[in-house]
Parts: sequence; C-alpha cells; structure tokens
Amino acid sequence: MINKDLEILKSWNDEDSKRAILDFLRTAEVKGPDYIKPEDRIATFDNDGTLWVEKPVAVWFDFMFKAFYKAAIDDPFLAHLEPYNAILENDQDYISKIVDQNPEALLSLEKALAHAWGGKTPDEFDKEVSDFISTAKHADFQVSYTKLIYKPMLELFELLHEHQYRVFVCSGGGRDFMRSIAESTLGIFKENIIGTAAEYEYKNGELIRINKVLGGISLGPGKVEHIFATTGRYPVFAVGNSDGDIEMLDISRFKLIINHDDSDREYSYTDGAENVLNNAEEKGYTILSMKNDWKQIF
Repeated sequence: MINKDLEILKSWNDEDSKRAILDFLRTAEVKGPDYIKPEDRIATFDNDGTLWVEKPVAVWFDFMFKAFYKAAIDDPFLAHLEPYNAILENDQDYISKIVDQNPEALLSLEKALAHAWGGKTPDEFDKEVSDFISTAKHADFQVSYTKLIYKPMLELFELLHEHQYRVFVCSGGGRDFMRSIAESTLGIFKENIIGTAAEYEYKNGELIRINKVLGGISLGPGKVEHIFATTGRYPVFAVGNSDGDIEMLDISRFKLIINHDDSDREYSYTDGAENVLNNAEEKGYTILSMKNDWKQIF
C-alpha cells in the first residue's frame, strides 16, 4: 500500500503535511490503541477555500448574489430588504461579512435563499445551478469555476477511499448547490454533501423547497451538528481552512488546515483564519502550506 499511496499523491511535495497524512492512515490500520475500525473511518472536508478557490468571493455566494440582484431588479419591494438592498448598493461591509462567513450575515442570506427558491423542485434548482456553472467565470482567473478545484484534494479523496474512508464535504454554504455539481466535479455522491439547506415538503407527488432553513447554519458548532445528523458519527479525519472549521477539527483525530500562502498561483491571506492558524500547535493541527506542499494547485 505504501508505494500506491505515494503514486496517488502525485501533486504533493514530500513535506511534513504529506508525511503526517500517510503516517496517520497507516497507524490507524494497525491493531492497537490508535486503530480505527473501518465503520468509523469518516473524513470531512470544508468546501470553499479547502476544495476550490473562495476569493474574491465564494462560488456559492456569486451564484446567490447574481440571483438576488436580478430578483431585486424584478421586484422593487425586495430592493428595500436585506440582503437585496446590500447587493444592489454593493455594500462592501455587508459583502465582507458574507465572505468572512459572519453567522448573522449568513443567516440573512440563507433566509433569502429559502425565499427565493421556495416552491422549486430539486430538478428546477439543479437546472439553475447547471446554467450558472456552465457560463460563470472566476473574476481573476477568467476560467470556469470547475477549473479551480484543488487537484491535491481530489488525490487526497482517492487516497482516503483506498483506506476505506467515507468522504463527506461539509459546507457553511448551500448543500443543494454543491450536490448539483458534486458527482461531476468532486467524484463523490450527492448524499455525501452536508451543508446549510432549505427544508423540503412532499406535495402533489413531488418534493418542493419551502421557505425555511433546515437545522440552522452549517458553520462552527453547526458543522458538527450537521455532520452527526448525517453520519451518526464524529469524523476522525477533518480538513478545513478557516475559523468556521474549528469545531469540526476539534472533534477529529487528524486535523489538517489549508494555509493560503501562495500569492503567485492562487492567493495569500489569513483573514477569517486567524484563530485556527494561531492555535494550530496547541491544538495539534497540521498546517498545509499551499506554496510549499503542493506541486500543482489546479
């Protein structure tokens, strides 16, 4: 298995983070105090900034901002409400709170999301996401968002599958948005996507979205709640990149943090990740440097 593991992680340099991952997986398979039974091998990954680019704005937010902008233009009544007004006025204070995943700002956004797509069937929502993904381009890289998924993370998915781990993506953003593209871009099933979502109601032979957020925001403590509600277990392997991932990391045995420090190939920033980076040594987090640990990013 050792040689195959190394072949899978082709985009990784032989640095501390790669060695830590391989050591953990091997140790967890040896009968003893660190052994992890196959049924308990749950791995959870944050989405934005962990699996693909989140700057200057996360893909999910770009989708919503464009939809809400159009809705406010079409319905002047909405233009006086948040988040529609902030989006119309290009309120950078509000937008920065969304980008930094401020829970109150996210809740206002998710409520607007539940309202905007209330009454839609899953297929109708999937079609809107598909139309957006097929046409939208990243503001800086000027390519489709699907071209900006981190190749080393996909290799890590493959490695975990080889070691009998079930891989879940847990996002503070929209669960159903990610489910629409998970199988084609990440190679994992829809049911392995966890995140903030609208409630559904079965009526007249079909499911429709209703104007309620299901189980709160999947951020911070909410991530742990959503993960357990879906899997019935705590993860033993967790990967994140921001302070919103701390609780998910803390309940896991292996804790990996993506440090965005590559201004040449991606971005260099620590905003929204100050706590998780500053407390990494104390909490036993493994910090991955995009600049030093990855041969290739996309």
